[in-house]
Amino acid sequence: MDKKKILILGASGFVGNAIYKELCSYFDTYGTYFSNRSFATNKQFIRYDLEEDDIFQVLDQVKPDVIISSLRGNFPAQIQAHQHLMEYLIKSKAKLYFISSANVFDAYSKFPSYEHDKTLSLSVYGRLKIKIENMMMRLPKEKTAILRVPMVFGNSSPRIKEIKENIANNEPIEVFPNLIINVTNDDRLTQQIHYLINRNKTGIYHLGSSDLIQHEEFIKEVIEHLGNFHPIYKRVYTTNEDRYLAALPKDNLLPKNLRISCQEIIDHHLPV
Repeated sequence: MDKKKILILGASGFVGNAIYKELCSYFDTYGTYFSNRSFATNKQFIRYDLEEDDIFQVLDQVKPDVIISSLRGNFPAQIQAHQHLMEYLIKSKAKLYFISSANVFDAYSKFPSYEHDKTLSLSVYGRLKIKIENMMMRLPKEKTAILRVPMVFGNSSPRIKEIKENIANNEPIEVFPNLIINVTNDDRLTQQIHYLINRNKTGIYHLGSSDLIQHEEFIKEVIEHLGNFHPIYKRVYTTNEDRYLAALPKDNLLPKNLRISCQEIIDHHLPV
């Protein structure tokens, strides 16, 4: 059987690189990088400047069966790149898996959100993701998968690095006591994406923990697992009521062995 050819846009970032590491042994996997020169010697990596280069050049070079978009950077440039991706998808057999965010629901703070709930965001970031999602929804269903992801943790994640730096420098750690979230980590997220590609799945998937936790409680438990630290917490109250930023799965459930709980993610952050 021919190996699927996979192109990961933004494969030098934390999530993109975790996906690359998960898939590269199973598929003919390529990735783009921009500023991180350590990828320059890897034949599977192509330098791509979101603001200067045309995505068509990368697509013509790789001719992927599956494109995973984990791009970061200039928002208007991201929108243009995705418009070009849509044109490419119409003309080719390729599928697009787009890493979206729970932030597409950040205007709805009174309850968690499910796959087919209407999107509405108050943040620039959330609106960017909605705009790209809406482009994808105009294409045939079998061409695209929208993967909405909550906060991603992991031993080498920017969020954990920042917590460790703040502890080391005696700087306060921000927590949001009224914010109820779901979370994930890089290991489980990449396994889930691997499964979806293997099974040729399309549609909308919420790839976060199947349960909820308060932001403050989650961060405190993670820090307890990192070691015997007593950091200063800076509590940030944006409202007096509980507010939710959680994208929960309901319609498109993954197999039990691919689901994850908040506690499993906390336990994963053992001292390193």
